Amino acid sequence: MQEHYSPRELEAAAQENWKASHAFRATEDSSRPKYYALSMFPYPSGKLHMGHVRNYTITDALARFMRFKGYNVLQPMGWDAFGLPAENAAMKSGGAPAAWTYANIDYMKTQLDSLGFAIDWERELATCKPDYYRWEQWLFTRLFEKGVIYKKNGVVNWDPVDQTVLANEQVIDGRGWRSDALVEKREIPMYYFGITQYAEELLGDLDTLDGWPEQVKTMQRNWIGKSFGADIEFAYDEASIGHAGKLKVYTTRPDTLMGATYVAVAAEHPLATQAAAGNAAMQAFIAECKAGSVAEADMATMEKKGMDTGLFVVHPLTGEKLPVWVANYVLMGYGEGAVMAVPAHDERDFAFANKYALPIVQVYAPKDGDNDFDATVWKDWYAAKDGSLATLNSGAFDGKDFAAAFDAIVSALEAKAAGSKKTQYRLRDWGISRQRYWGCPIPIIHCPCCGDVPVPEKDLPVVLPENVIPDGAGSPLAKMPEFYETSCPKCGGAAKRETDTMDTFVESSWYYARYASPHCDTAMVDKKAADYWLQVDQYVGGIEHAILHLLYARFFHKLMRDEGLVSSSEPFKSLLTQGMVICETFYRELPNGSKDWIAPADVVLERDGKGKIVAAKHRVDGQPVVVGGVEKMSKSKNNGVDPQAFIEQYGADTARLFMMFAAPPDQSLEWSDAGVEGAFRFLKRLWRVSGEHVAAGVTDKYVAGDLSAGLKELRYKLHATIQKVADDYGRRQQFNTAIAAVMELLNTYDKTDCSDAAGRAVAQEVLEAAVILLAPIVPHICEALWTELKPGTALLDQAWPEVDAAALVKSEIELMVQVCGKLRGSVVVAADAGRDVIEAAALAHENVQKFMEGKPAKKVIVVPGRLVNIVV
Repeated sequence: MQEHYSPRELEAAAQENWKASHAFRATEDSSRPKYYALSMFPYPSGKLHMGHVRNYTITDALARFMRFKGYNVLQPMGWDAFGLPAENAAMKSGGAPAAWTYANIDYMKTQLDSLGFAIDWERELATCKPDYYRWEQWLFTRLFEKGVIYKKNGVVNWDPVDQTVLANEQVIDGRGWRSDALVEKREIPMYYFGITQYAEELLGDLDTLDGWPEQVKTMQRNWIGKSFGADIEFAYDEASIGHAGKLKVYTTRPDTLMGATYVAVAAEHPLATQAAAGNAAMQAFIAECKAGSVAEADMATMEKKGMDTGLFVVHPLTGEKLPVWVANYVLMGYGEGAVMAVPAHDERDFAFANKYALPIVQVYAPKDGDNDFDATVWKDWYAAKDGSLATLNSGAFDGKDFAAAFDAIVSALEAKAAGSKKTQYRLRDWGISRQRYWGCPIPIIHCPCCGDVPVPEKDLPVVLPENVIPDGAGSPLAKMPEFYETSCPKCGGAAKRETDTMDTFVESSWYYARYASPHCDTAMVDKKAADYWLQVDQYVGGIEHAILHLLYARFFHKLMRDEGLVSSSEPFKSLLTQGMVICETFYRELPNGSKDWIAPADVVLERDGKGKIVAAKHRVDGQPVVVGGVEKMSKSKNNGVDPQAFIEQYGADTARLFMMFAAPPDQSLEWSDAGVEGAFRFLKRLWRVSGEHVAAGVTDKYVAGDLSAGLKELRYKLHATIQKVADDYGRRQQFNTAIAAVMELLNTYDKTDCSDAAGRAVAQEVLEAAVILLAPIVPHICEALWTELKPGTALLDQAWPEVDAAALVKSEIELMVQVCGKLRGSVVVAADAGRDVIEAAALAHENVQKFMEGKPAKKVIVVPGRLVNIVV
């Protein structure tokens, strides 16, 4: 065994051994329980970052632990390979997105290999490959024919620079998340997944996900947003509008209907269009509304603006005429693009009514206490629904609380055929059309005679040409007759292929299922393989994916279930959302007011005795830099650490150990050079103590025989550690405490005399167990140490150490002894010693007698197994 720990050589050797032996190949095996461990797969951006390293190390530790526990483990990996960044990079380099993507995949795969993850690379997939998206297209055509996918015009966020639709979450402060361009509203034809058809099931099944963080389930419940309200119809005032008709609104507060003083419609609503005819001011306002973002976050914070149309509708219960306004906060995609406004009891309507001097009619007041309603000052109680208020100014409905008013007014509306109770969801159908090139082609053919026709199964996949270099001006596919010119599958006439591609969330919504049978060429998933591997037992990824990706994956799983492809109703049994990797930031102010961010490696720090930074200087010029605080590692703040450089310096095991030890997996991890050095020192120590034992000669591990008190204590510590670490890995998923427990075990080992034959056997037992306990986290060094400790055997073939219950039974225990609450010593007594024996031993202790100062004990308090407190 070489004297010094040399990670580069031993890590390369271990990885080559795993590769040559196909160590992590997974096959269906009904004789063992299965365990499917999965990390959210990466986008092939070019390089791994430390967030990737943390995510995949967590999953790998769980996969390796479960293998030791006897499970048949699957841990696959692939690439979320479509997307706009590839096009942007291609436009900069003048190359094709496909070439950029495949080159990045090759490099990042090498990086993943260097970290020693137990991945079954034979199941690797890339979502940009036709053998993958062929089945996505197949499912699309099935769902299109069933009406789960449909086409309609929709108002979308349009990025004028990237020339594509943006999801609401991709609009930040009214600008595109990548281009930073002001986002516009556009109405364009879009394909939609009818996810709202599954809203109730998606909501209800959250209650079955016991292995998910409650925070994530709450976020999804809020996103689905089930609410109870009513549809209310306001008849058109024919005198002002010119014809009969009805304006339908949905509201969760029909109980406040008697306080409605106006209605507001979206800029795209037919009444807005009518009002704009011949009205230049209204036309300009509508254009302004259409140019704004449709993202909810932006809608909530933007200035609320409106314009009176001069049109009226009729209140369904009072017959009063209510003015119709166009308002920038009303979306055409919400209900039918109209809302009823009750300014007295809705804060947004209150502000709007005060801004435009519209009537405010109070219809609720406190049951008890003064009615301090003020039409110029909003107070939170105005919107209460807790039963503390009662209706007024509501005619026949006066004196009712929320629930009674809700029921009475809905009943009155139903009696007049002017409304009805309705359950509504905040969730909207998923628009998947993207007007860019690098994505999965939508398998629809537009025929002037037959309409929109799905591509027949025999003609799938519709292959995306990979030799295209986009110029950023819309979809290249729309400029390629060789792609879009085709014939109609129904009538044979000339037709045009759809040139939109799918939202890349579609590919990431079902990849976990494809891993079960990635090479199947007869079905989207092989049913037998899917039934064996699915559900995913443990899914690991960032909480930023808590809503969209996870919700879409749950939706897709139900779609696949309904097509007979899978048997379960949920894709992921357990979910672990890992925290971010954060690091100090440093910068200098530039003359134009912007910041020049400086990499932490280029900064020299001066700290005080408590470790607080008191000065920071640039390593090159020695001049001060500003400490910007701790933030998520990112390119924009230049505070990332290159995993490859780190691995080359310290080794993959140090990276893995630091990531798992520095913080619990669900909390943010602050990068620390001192912490990294500490992790490296521990591995060197593990290598040293193991090497010393091996140099003295390996032996059989302890099985039975007489032991000294010290060796008994070491075995007690060993088996308590085995028990704890198994619980930390399995139930608690707290890897930092598992590592700390092994560190404490080695501390006890260092203090114990293991020089005789019995000691050598216990030492062998301790080191064998320590290697297996640490192997899920630092597999390379453990692989090398195992070959030295147990020549001729393979670490990966070992079982998790069993707890020796007898070792956990102590014949003697140590009790702390206090005098008047202050620690004065300790005594060792038999584990089953009675109270009299314990008291006598404590009172006889020399240091205890000293602090009793000859006084008699007034009281002796014995806390079993812990301490004795003598009161004098």
